[in-house]
Amino acid sequence: MISPKVAFALVCFFLGELGDGLNIFQGIYLVALGWNEGSVGVALSLMGFTALLVQTFAGDVIDKTRLDRRTFLSLSATATAFSASAILLVREGNADRALVYGTKVIEGVSSSFIGPCVASLTLATFGPNDFDGVMASNILWGHVGSIASAVLAGSAAYVMYPDIKYCFLVIGFSAMMAVGGVQLLPEGDPLVGRGLSSRRNDAAEYNAGGGLDRDDVLEPSVTGNGMRNDDSPSDYIDMKQHYTSDEEQIIASSYWSVFSDRKTVVLCLTGFFFHFANANVLLVLGELMGGDNEDGSVKRTAIPLIAGAIVLAQLTMSGATYAGDILTKRGYGRKPLFLAGLLTLPVRCALIIFWKDAGDAWLLSTQILDGLGGGFFGLLHPYLVNDIAFGSGRFNVLMGLTASCFGLGATLSNLLGQIVVEKMGHVASLTGSLLLSVIPIVLFSCCMPETYGQRGKYQSKEVYQVEAVRCSGQIV
Repeated sequence: MISPKVAFALVCFFLGELGDGLNIFQGIYLVALGWNEGSVGVALSLMGFTALLVQTFAGDVIDKTRLDRRTFLSLSATATAFSASAILLVREGNADRALVYGTKVIEGVSSSFIGPCVASLTLATFGPNDFDGVMASNILWGHVGSIASAVLAGSAAYVMYPDIKYCFLVIGFSAMMAVGGVQLLPEGDPLVGRGLSSRRNDAAEYNAGGGLDRDDVLEPSVTGNGMRNDDSPSDYIDMKQHYTSDEEQIIASSYWSVFSDRKTVVLCLTGFFFHFANANVLLVLGELMGGDNEDGSVKRTAIPLIAGAIVLAQLTMSGATYAGDILTKRGYGRKPLFLAGLLTLPVRCALIIFWKDAGDAWLLSTQILDGLGGGFFGLLHPYLVNDIAFGSGRFNVLMGLTASCFGLGATLSNLLGQIVVEKMGHVASLTGSLLLSVIPIVLFSCCMPETYGQRGKYQSKEVYQVEAVRCSGQIV
């Protein structure tokens, strides 16, 4: 029997294979079938629009559910597999839009549950003290999975050219493997999984005197597996030792008290502008590197080049994730690492503009900066959310809210960025990204306080009351 930490790494590896390559490969494939850039932008943006509408709701469901969160994770991975494979049915020409648009909506819904489920199960199993280290491992193995997916898909597209559509079978296989791996994950402590302490005496520790939502009372579950292992702190793993099944209940903070916190607002706005500037850059880079044959068909090297760009970025992200984890353990704060990630984007945009005619190798090298930025951003996102929300009972809904804001930025980036490419060219689109990338740097540096070491304590007067109350055993 493998340890929980290894099980999480395995699942995140296969979930990582559902990541960056899917949208970009589909975009290139659709252009090869005769779609124009504007139509591709609409298709890719539908997934983002769906996700931004669903993610906050998905996080709330994961917070409140009395069902096993592993079930949600399995269903989401399965839906992604079938949806990604449906592109094999798209015919030549600018046709089958309903099929593509429908599958992107399905992917948007299913992807909305994957992130909160992984984060919640990690918190439920290992508790808040060990959360950072295990999440760093999860994120690292997700990047490794993305590397494997890009290599396999790029190789399949090159070998089977011009039938490049079969590279999408890699995505379907990965999703099925992730579903199998989910069965190895422990359920952990459901109460801790939503950002509450399962220890009775900790209720007073997080009582900050406001923000009470009496319509959202969680009855502690005693159905967890109570699993004890070397990777999981005993204080957070067995609810039965702290609660009986009859009267103790926990009241979570109100949504408004969590959502209106200054740190929440700054994180949401920073992520929105970063992704608004960033998301379209890889697509534009792929169009600059891929090019077309004289007859207008996609070059044989197009998808392998994009696969190389993804591999380089993900390798750098893996290194950035590992370095960020080490620096965090040595006491470096969230703010300098997050700002380091944000600063890579304007440099990257400027270099792509400067090297647009210098050749594929120069353009490809800019993905190192993408890896640094994405690595630090992706690692610190759940850290910051847990710093802000632990003790409120709103950890997953805040994960969903922030992801929705990030997704809105990415969606607008893909949609508007491709329209600008179609009307004004690649340089104009990249220049817009360069100008936008300055906003999150100024916003985060000026308005975000340091949250490192403040988990469960860093809260304003009106935020995060969690108090134990006596009830009759029913949710009220």
